[in-house]
Amino acid sequence: MTVVATEDPVLLSDPRIAEIGWSDNREPLVDLRDVVGLRLDRRLADPRGEFAHLRRGVVRRLLAAQDALPRGLELLVIEGYRPPALQQRYFDDYAAELGVAHADWEPSRRHVEASKFVSPPEVAPHGTGGAVDLTLCTTSGVELGLGTPVNANPEASHGACYTASADVSPQAWELRRVLGHALGGAGLVNYPTEWWHWSYGERYWALVHGEPVTVYAPVSPR
Repeated sequence: MTVVATEDPVLLSDPRIAEIGWSDNREPLVDLRDVVGLRLDRRLADPRGEFAHLRRGVVRRLLAAQDALPRGLELLVIEGYRPPALQQRYFDDYAAELGVAHADWEPSRRHVEASKFVSPPEVAPHGTGGAVDLTLCTTSGVELGLGTPVNANPEASHGACYTASADVSPQAWELRRVLGHALGGAGLVNYPTEWWHWSYGERYWALVHGEPVTVYAPVSPR
């Protein structure tokens, strides 16, 4: 992946996202705790282990991406599936935070600005099992610095969470490039306001690839 700066990334609040039809290939969710070869971080673990689930095709692509990484580097998966109620809470909380910081913003602008960090629940990629938040670590599990923490918001990071941000160190920029090359080569797409967020088969992926319908629709772990 070539990282190119953009002033106007397509956001998940864009009406074109919601216009894409849902379709589902019925691929099962896989529990990453049972997958050999992928390292799973537990910082966002929930009691039911839902965070550790991804569609089988996404897991296959992550394993391919890991094989494409330079020697000494591994993927570190932070979060996969996210239930609708949690997605709603994340979105509402961040929108409320923005409302306090920017009392002059209209609700419509708060909705758009919040979507730079948290997907609107009605189009949320994580709810399909096709989206994953991840970073890089060493083969001994030491997490590497890619310019901001995973899940840093645009306000706190001053935009450094944007994948193409120039406001990161050369080392962080290179690691983002390496991560993007591996994941993009495996067929995943990045959400450009979050360097750690990658997806396959959901509505954002469909928009990027010009597909009229998704591969995955919202699903729930059984």
